[in-house]
Amino acid sequence: MTLLTRELVAGWLPERPEDGHKGTFGKVLIAGGCVGYTGAPVLAARSAVRGGTGLVFLGVPRSVWPVAAVKCDEAMPFPLPEDENGKLAGAALEPLAERLSGCDAGLVGPGLGQSEDLDGLVSKLLLQAKCPMVADADGLNALARHMDILGRVSAPLILTPHDGEFRRLSGHWPGADRVREAADFAQAHRCVLVLKGHRTVIAGPEGQVFQNTTGNQGMAKGGSGDVLAGLILSLLGQGMEPVRAAAAAVWVHGRAGDRAAEAKGFRGMTPSDLVEALPEVWRDDFHC
Repeated sequence: MTLLTRELVAGWLPERPEDGHKGTFGKVLIAGGCVGYTGAPVLAARSAVRGGTGLVFLGVPRSVWPVAAVKCDEAMPFPLPEDENGKLAGAALEPLAERLSGCDAGLVGPGLGQSEDLDGLVSKLLLQAKCPMVADADGLNALARHMDILGRVSAPLILTPHDGEFRRLSGHWPGADRVREAADFAQAHRCVLVLKGHRTVIAGPEGQVFQNTTGNQGMAKGGSGDVLAGLILSLLGQGMEPVRAAAAAVWVHGRAGDRAAEAKGFRGMTPSDLVEALPEVWRDDFHC
């Protein structure tokens, strides 16, 4: 197990060529949102933009699209077929898969909601994906009911559960040795696992294990995980190896949380403050 440090993360980050254009810095897709849960996908999209991604697409249910469009200036929301409850319908699979085919990485889950149609959509999207994927939040809940697909997914896959989501994926709560639990799961299921919590653990399919050293209790608010998912997606889309993208994003996310706590205090800081602190982290800690 390796402790994450600024120096380690700095050595992993991709260079940003002076003559780069939008395509140079990655195109990514987020699928999420439903009526009542419009903040999560927008936070993920804003985080992906702040992570340095060139183009961020956000697919949401048709009735959610006006809300997402108002909230997003840099990311590009687009409407998708929805069911009678304002959640993505199975018919959203084809336009999502088509858009994903032109992207460098994808994320499914923030604010997605749960339904049988969504279980099938998540499974089929992960199975069809040719680019690295992140499954978060309700993407994980859908996957937990179809764990058999993990052995059939061909693209690299990053899972980002908190303890409750890990229980649904694995069948048990993580024990005292969270490092070993994460490592065993990642190797058994051939994925990258980000087991979130105090001192988040990042484990890869080849036995790589990292533990985070940044972050604070002020980040324990709904929406912080969406910011992390968007940041992982951003680094994936910029070409980083999946386990390093996940580990670097976790460290940077925690560092942004520490910056936000310094500025706003633990009690009053918000996930939006994490997003707004990211430019300071990139500038001051990595000179980029």
